[in-house]
Amino acid sequence: MASSSVNLEDVPSESLMSELLRRMKCATKPDKRLILIGPPGSGKGTQSPIIKDEYCLCHLATGDMLRAAVAAKTPLGLQAKEAMDKLDEMLGKQGVKIDKVLDFAIDDAILEERITGRWIHPSSGRTYHTKFAPPKVPGVDDVTGEPLIQRKDDTAAVLKSRLEAFHKQTEPVIEYYSKKGVVAKLHAEKPPKEVTEEVKKVLS
Repeated sequence: MASSSVNLEDVPSESLMSELLRRMKCATKPDKRLILIGPPGSGKGTQSPIIKDEYCLCHLATGDMLRAAVAAKTPLGLQAKEAMDKLDEMLGKQGVKIDKVLDFAIDDAILEERITGRWIHPSSGRTYHTKFAPPKVPGVDDVTGEPLIQRKDDTAAVLKSRLEAFHKQTEPVIEYYSKKGVVAKLHAEKPPKEVTEEVKKVLS
């Protein structure tokens, strides 16, 4: 955490209580270090808060660090391997190792349907999906009747380039951890509840 000090008297007592209960629950959970890997729209964002609560983990977005390292000019595999060796070494110094890498595997075509069908009501943030959660009237928000918009990066062309970059950059990561025998491949195209069950099986 940043060094700014928090005065406990300023924190509402129910926040303190819930944190205390969380810590008591967490004291009985084995410590796990996980890496979640998956393309945009594969469900990492849906599963990570569930995993976080269930297993008392803190969330560290290393993807950006790895991507920066991989994007450097040296050959891709070498650069990624160095970055991950450093990641592992940094964790090792703290007496920590990666327990599991959750690979949110999903076909690009399924992702395209998931992502290009997303529509948003900009002022409230309500989201819809033409197939999975359509608005009552096509193209307009259920509550206000205002028009829905599509995010710039939710189009097929943008998705295609994001997926190409994702595959190129993460294949070395998955390969690296596969050799260590810690990669669990999830069926990320399944409904969220089923993916959660898969995750629980893998981590039990």
